[in-house]
Amino acid sequence: MDDRYPSTDEEQAVHVNFPYPHADNELNRGLPLVKWLLAIPHYIVLFFLTIGAVLAAIGAWFAILFTGRYPRSLFDFIEGVIRWHNRVAAYAFILITDRYPPFSLRP
Repeated sequence: MDDRYPSTDEEQAVHVNFPYPHADNELNRGLPLVKWLLAIPHYIVLFFLTIGAVLAAIGAWFAILFTGRYPRSLFDFIEGVIRWHNRVAAYAFILITDRYPPFSLRP
């Protein structure tokens, strides 16, 4: 994660790289039909975590306003929620992996 102001004429500082899957030997052919069902527990947990992340972002805004520092714990929590969202999206929507995403904010 990076907090520099994004440039409009140069290469962006933040990149998301998903490995290209080898569909012949890495992906199950029938699993895409049920992946969105298997991810329902993640949707439920992520719903509440997203609410918490929004509240943490508001709290971080006030912390930055009064102290001039972004509290590391709030940053780690929000980054973990974003990371979890990306793992679930890669599994259930983008369909680039058959590895079930862990219930964790850590990488």
